[in-house]
Amino acid sequence: MRKDRISKLKEFLDLDPNDSFSRYALALEYAALDDSVQAAALLEELLRRDPDYVPAYQQLGYVYQRISRREDAVAVFKRGIAIATQQHDQHAAGEMREALDEILDAG
Repeated sequence: MRKDRISKLKEFLDLDPNDSFSRYALALEYAALDDSVQAAALLEELLRRDPDYVPAYQQLGYVYQRISRREDAVAVFKRGIAIATQQHDQHAAGEMREALDEILDAG
């Protein structure tokens, strides 16, 4: 089932490489398969193409945490908080702030 979703999302990206939602959803599918390297690569590409896509910052920060890239997680959460705040998305900003605080407190 998951492989079917991955295939379909790849088809969507073939049709429109700038489809942020499909790239994001594909990254989440890989994260669910514990393929953090592929998930990170997709989220990094998404943010290069669409730097205002707030959910990608949050998920990329979580992926970086899972693969012990602490400094990268801190940087991406800080950037995500700034973008979310600019977009008045206090919910996402708050969740990223909590994740950032956990990293810094554990530091």
